[in-house]
Amino acid sequence: MLSPTIKQNDKQANLLIWTVSLVVFGAVVFLTNVKLFEGVNFGFNVHILALINAVINGTVSILLVWALIAVKNKNYKLHKNLMFVSILLSVLFLVSYIGHHLLAGETKYGGVHDAKFFVYLFILFSHIALATIILPFILYTAYRALTSEFPKHKKLAKYTWPLWLYVSITGVLVYWFISPYYVPHL
Repeated sequence: MLSPTIKQNDKQANLLIWTVSLVVFGAVVFLTNVKLFEGVNFGFNVHILALINAVINGTVSILLVWALIAVKNKNYKLHKNLMFVSILLSVLFLVSYIGHHLLAGETKYGGVHDAKFFVYLFILFSHIALATIILPFILYTAYRALTSEFPKHKKLAKYTWPLWLYVSITGVLVYWFISPYYVPHL
């Protein structure tokens, strides 16, 4: 096992984790509903950010599976590094996600309301619901690992890992479903 990276301080960690989680949630809700730049010509197709988001989500999915394999093989250093990169990519995703919604606004699913549409809605709604609640789980799980509280880390990771994987995979699927309806903003 790895030695602690940070000193345990649950009170400070709770404050920081909930503050970050609530600020991120508030920023996403507020900034994705702001229509400041809708219709502005930026000289490039702003939907490239949605593609970048899908690539980031796909990469995080691969890293999460790789990290699981690493920990199962007791390669804790590799596991830690892969999880760190997954968190960094998720931060980059959040910035890109907010940027896309600020610049492009909302895209409506334009297909016929058939079985594919209802599959899309199920994936979209479950993705949004779980994406809304996953951040504090990720942060608490990381905190328990960084303080070398591995039994608590493992207990949290049993729930965090599959939820995070689901959110990252469904992020790619949401892009796949909605991308045909993007209108270039050039």
